[in-house]
Amino acid sequence: MNEIQQHETVVIGGGQAGLAVGYHLQRLARPFVILDEGDRIGNSWRGRWDSLRLYSPASRDGLPGMPFPAPRTSYPTASDMADYLEAYAVRHDLPVRTGMRVTSLTREGDRYVVEAGEQRLESANVVIANGVFRRPRIPELAAGIDPRITQLHSSAYRRPSQLQGGPVLVVGASHSGSDIAFEAAAAGHHVVLCGPDTGQLPAQIETRRGRMLFRLMFFAGSRVLTVDTPLGRAARPKIRGGGGPLLRYRRKELQAAGVERVLARASGVSGGLPLLDDGRVVDVRSVVWCTGFDRDYSWIRFAIEMGDDGYPVQYRGAIERRPGLYVVGLPFQHAFTSMLIGGMGRDAERVARQIAAVPVPAGRDREPATL
Repeated sequence: MNEIQQHETVVIGGGQAGLAVGYHLQRLARPFVILDEGDRIGNSWRGRWDSLRLYSPASRDGLPGMPFPAPRTSYPTASDMADYLEAYAVRHDLPVRTGMRVTSLTREGDRYVVEAGEQRLESANVVIANGVFRRPRIPELAAGIDPRITQLHSSAYRRPSQLQGGPVLVVGASHSGSDIAFEAAAAGHHVVLCGPDTGQLPAQIETRRGRMLFRLMFFAGSRVLTVDTPLGRAARPKIRGGGGPLLRYRRKELQAAGVERVLARASGVSGGLPLLDDGRVVDVRSVVWCTGFDRDYSWIRFAIEMGDDGYPVQYRGAIERRPGLYVVGLPFQHAFTSMLIGGMGRDAERVARQIAAVPVPAGRDREPATL
C-alpha cells in the first residue's frame, strides 16, 4: 500500500446517495471523504441507455441544497442527472475522489479499513452508498441460446442499433423492459415483451393527471409507507421483491407502438431459441434481459446481518451490531420514497446526524491526515 489515511468518515459511492450524505455531514461540520469508482462524478448515469429519462419530474429530482436546474414539470435525461450530480459536488465543494474502486472493507480493532487500489483508508465510520444495482442478473438459460442471437442485459443496452435486424424478445416487463421494448418497436422491430404483469399507473406520468398522482404517491410514500407503520411493513417485501408498475409506457402505449405483450415467462431453450413457460418458442434475432440485478456485498469481509430479501438489516441507515457502519440508498430503506432521488436526502440526513451525535474520541484529530 502506498498510502494509509485516517478519516472520521468514509463514504463509499459518489452517486446521489453518497453526495447527499456528504452535504449533511458538511453542514454538521464533520470531516469525511467520498470515494467513487468512476473517473467522473455521475458516470453511473452516463452508462444508461441514451433515451432514458427519469420517471419523476425535475421538481422532485434535486438533492438537498440545490434544486434541479430544469422546468419543474420536465423529465430530465440520464445525462442531465449525471451533469447535475457533478455540478452538485462542485457547488458544495464536496471532497469526492474519483477512480477509487473499493475492493474490501474490513474491521481492525475499533476502526474500519477500506482498501481501494493501492490506498488504505482507516475510519471510525463507513457509509455504504454505492448502490444495489451492481451485478446484472441473467438467467442460466441464456447460455443455451444460439450464439448467433444477440443477447444484452439492460445495463449494457444503449440504443436500438445494438440489436440485429428482425424480431426482438425483451424479458422482464417492468420499467426498463417497457422502455426498451417501446424504443425497439419504434425503430421498426417486432418486439415480444414477456413477463408477469406488474400493474400500471392509472395515468401516464407526463400528463397533468399523472403529475398530480405522483405528488399524492410521494406524500403517501414518505409519510404512510414506512417501516414504522403496519401498512409500510406489509408493502416493503412486495416492493423490494417485485418489479414496479408501468410508468411512462403503459399497456396502451406499448400496444399502440406494436409491442406484443405476453404474460408467460422465459423458462428454457428449444433448438437454440428462447422457450416460454406456455410452450411457445420465440424465433428472434435479439434478446434483451431486463431481469434486474443481484446484490453484491462480497467485498465486505466481516459478517453483517442480512434479511431474507438479501439486504442488510438496518434501521434509519445504521447496520445492526456494527457501530459506525451505515447504509444509504437501499430500496425502501425507511420509506417507499427512499428509492427516489427526491426522497433520498431524508435518509442521508438521518445517517449524518447519527454520525455527528457520537463524540470524537479524546486525543484523536478530527481532520483527515495522511500517514
